[in-house]
Amino acid sequence: MSSAMAFSLTACGGGSDDSSSDDGKDSSQTDGGKGDDAGDGPANEVDTSKVIGELKGSNDMSVKLHSAVRDEGGFVTVTGTLTNDGSKTFSYNVWSSAETSVRSKSSISGATLVDTKNKKRYMILRDTDGECLCTTGLTGIKAKESRAIHAQFPAPSKDVKEVQFQLPSMTPATIKLSEG
Repeated sequence: MSSAMAFSLTACGGGSDDSSSDDGKDSSQTDGGKGDDAGDGPANEVDTSKVIGELKGSNDMSVKLHSAVRDEGGFVTVTGTLTNDGSKTFSYNVWSSAETSVRSKSSISGATLVDTKNKKRYMILRDTDGECLCTTGLTGIKAKESRAIHAQFPAPSKDVKEVQFQLPSMTPATIKLSEG
């Protein structure tokens, strides 16, 4: 009985280390995008000097994409840096999904990956509580402030090497997928 209980506790306890479910909330909400996070989460594990694509949008907002990594589990994680290039605080989020089941409205949950070759669109994954597996807490972005972002999608088929990353109200960026 004790070995079954130990297995049960181990299985339950392991979920707290899953970077794809909690880190979006922690990295964007706790550090305020100032880069003083302890290094947890997908957006903090990438080389930010590498830029694989860039999106420009309204309100002087821009996104530099740093990686789009396909992992063995059948997912693609996209990381980037969101920057307010304007002179005013960005308070309204136009990037969240219109889905009523999505809980966080201050996120990039409206982002999609588009396989233009096969004409398929991939939406950001959601956890069992309806939260996107993406950066949340994107309100009050001050002028000249940058914040790390990430989003996780179902992976396109292995033959797809290039996709478009789209975020509402921004120009799309064509990016290459790398293997993780």
